[in-house]
Amino acid sequence: MIPPSGQATARRTRPAPGFRPDVEGLRAVAVGSVLLYHAGLPFVPGGFVGVDVFFVISGFLITGLLVKEAERSGRVSLADFYARRVKRLLPAAALVLAVTVLLTFLVIPRTRWTDIGGDIAAAALYFVNWRLAANEVDYLAEDSDVSPVQHFWSLAVEEQFYFVWPVLVVLAVVTARRLGSGLRRTMCAGLAVVALPSFAWSVYYTAADPQQAYFVTTTRMWELAVGAAIALGAARLARLPRPVALVLGWAGLLTVIASAVVLTTSTPWPGYHALLPTLGTAAVIAAGPAAGPGGPVALLGRPTWTWIGGISYSLYLWHWPLIVVAAEAFGGLTQAEGLAVALVSILPAWLTLRVVENPVRFDPRFSARPMLTLRAGALLTTFGLACGSGLIGATELATDEPVANPLGAAAIRSADTYRFPTVADGVSPDPLEAAEDVPDAYDRGCQVDQASSEPISCTYGDPDGRVDMALVGDSKALQWISALDTIAEERGWRVRTYTKSSCPFTPATIALDGRPYVNCTEWGHNVEAELLRDPPDLVLTSQIRSTALTDPADPDSAATREAMSSALRERWSRLVEAGSTVVVLRDNPKPPESLQPVYECVDANRDDLTPCVFPRSLGERESGQPAQTEAARGLRGVHIVDLNDYICPGEVCPPVIGNVLVYRQGAHLTRTYVETLEPRLAKKLAPLVARSRSAT
Repeated sequence: MIPPSGQATARRTRPAPGFRPDVEGLRAVAVGSVLLYHAGLPFVPGGFVGVDVFFVISGFLITGLLVKEAERSGRVSLADFYARRVKRLLPAAALVLAVTVLLTFLVIPRTRWTDIGGDIAAAALYFVNWRLAANEVDYLAEDSDVSPVQHFWSLAVEEQFYFVWPVLVVLAVVTARRLGSGLRRTMCAGLAVVALPSFAWSVYYTAADPQQAYFVTTTRMWELAVGAAIALGAARLARLPRPVALVLGWAGLLTVIASAVVLTTSTPWPGYHALLPTLGTAAVIAAGPAAGPGGPVALLGRPTWTWIGGISYSLYLWHWPLIVVAAEAFGGLTQAEGLAVALVSILPAWLTLRVVENPVRFDPRFSARPMLTLRAGALLTTFGLACGSGLIGATELATDEPVANPLGAAAIRSADTYRFPTVADGVSPDPLEAAEDVPDAYDRGCQVDQASSEPISCTYGDPDGRVDMALVGDSKALQWISALDTIAEERGWRVRTYTKSSCPFTPATIALDGRPYVNCTEWGHNVEAELLRDPPDLVLTSQIRSTALTDPADPDSAATREAMSSALRERWSRLVEAGSTVVVLRDNPKPPESLQPVYECVDANRDDLTPCVFPRSLGERESGQPAQTEAARGLRGVHIVDLNDYICPGEVCPPVIGNVLVYRQGAHLTRTYVETLEPRLAKKLAPLVARSRSAT
């Protein structure tokens, strides 16, 4: 979050008491790095550290205010504290959320309205960071575009911290009074209780689950606590020898800048790497008073920097929705275009400061009546919640009801020819609901997330079936479970699922988010060991990946098909030697990136689906098929089941067949369409089951 400046205002002609121009300029450095990073400029690959800078600044400023109040009056008014937060945060945030809803309605495809509406509602309630953390490891969200309010996650982190910290300050005041100890010393103890566990958890969780660790509050509280510690030690720090302060301050500023330039998105974050911008920021703030005019204030205190720092909160709020909407409107942004949009966002940021933030912040009616401010805050929060809910409601109103169609799912089951409609009347599922048309295995917790290597299994079909099957692989394997469940139940087969997000069932190592996907490799070994201990009659497997790293320890090593296919042959051979028949469900063609998600294209072209068709040959090359085919060639006991003639009949892959939508997220098939293929899949599997049984 970019904490609002308590000093930046066009209504003041002189700095307020205690105003720190170096801190105000440091805001400019932070927001500038974030904007340049979001604009896509290559020389600030670590510009995301600007958020960490703001956490430290906020911890310093807010704690300083709390301490001064406690030392002046012997108490801390929580009502006054939260009223100040409401005045500074909610008016501008509510305005941006409302405008984001309008821009979403005008520009962004309807298929995304429900997700964005949920994000907006969560942003208004300040828990969007937890929502984003959950979605980051939700493989069903693989092709979800970035949310226009995703940047609100940092505001949520900070406000959650400030639900806890002021209460601890109040407890410290009471404790210090009863024990006769120093207030600041007591507060330092309370701060350590927050900071040390948070940092330890940040290091651990970043290594274990970086997607979630980035967003959750518990991995970030220590950064705010570092700023708070500087505020508590301000009096002593002001007495630092000037030469020491000069070195400390300039070294801190260089560390912050170097962090934005040297770090990249492949750096595990936050974890211990976040010490660089966090301690660098702390050094600048700590050294400022003692360093004097020769310190970083010589640069940071210049009028341009302090002006940018003054609008930093509104600038942070505005720049990201405008970048996201512009990218959607123009089909992506070049670096120059991204920078232009970021610079344009300065105008609404300045206007928001002048017209919204300052008038509310300095209105004497709110200043004198904190309960009135809190009630206004509740109304603004309700308004933001209503904006998000309204967008979700608009999606539901826009959804078409499926209509009776003689060439629907039931007809497709027995049809030898397929009808490719050119319009999307009565499509099932409706494109706006395609992302929800998934197997129930996700709700049952059958899919292992990216952070775990535990071989979780679920049972489908006939639990007491005489034929034992194992369905193993990534979500492309799991997409078939709806049809397999019905087939297995009817024929007396038992199906055990072993699937993991983004993880092919191979002993080779793949890269995920620029790092070796170690949990995937470990999970595969664990599942193989379990299958070898209790060999099923058939092992069914599928995957979307066609390449693997040639050097498992180096994420930058070449990823080749040969590395994948040779590893698959090794694993499949061991399963065959153990007595299992391996059935490879050939991966379905993958839509090109320009059409993903396909259901968005269908919704945007309901009257003419021609733009949503893609060549089958292209889709097969980009899928997991090449490695599967190469690995299975000539391998005894391994059979390929290919249903792609029923997914992409002929030379093209249509988005709708009969009245059924074919694709959901990425290259996944909708559950409805998979169920139409049930008799085809049963016909392919039956002789393989019979052969396996006769062999035993």
